[in-house]
Amino acid sequence: MSSFELDDVDRGILHLLQEDARDNSPATIAEEVGVAPNTVRNRIERLEEHGVIEGYHPQIDYERAGYQLRVIFVCTVPISERRTFADEAFDIDGVVRVVEVLSGRENLAVEAVAEDSDGVTGIASDLEDLGCEIADEWFVKNERVQPFDHFGIDVADE
Repeated sequence: MSSFELDDVDRGILHLLQEDARDNSPATIAEEVGVAPNTVRNRIERLEEHGVIEGYHPQIDYERAGYQLRVIFVCTVPISERRTFADEAFDIDGVVRVVEVLSGRENLAVEAVAEDSDGVTGIASDLEDLGCEIADEWFVKNERVQPFDHFGIDVADE
């Protein structure tokens, strides 16, 4: 996959979208990075077309939504089949994210959400049925995210 050349305007747009993609309108972003709103719209479209922006995802508090348990299954799968296992893991009810890891024995992380421990056990069984060897289970208490700071915080804050 080839990289896409970003300029300061692109980086500023990406930074502000990471901060709050819902409420940072093209007009707001334009004001922050010093360009016209139409330029921001065109840049966002171009970033989407080139796969730099892959989507816009809400940050959900699963516990408040009635799902008490969030778990990350740390798995080992054959390296040559890692992508296949990652794709198949999404077919399991409750799986919300899959991360393919390039190094180490544990090379697949599967994040899932469940109402109770029976739900977690069911997800673990489904992963094992796929052929995943579960090396560890991490129960998530809280998560904090922030924008990648190399995407133009200086441009957006000028």
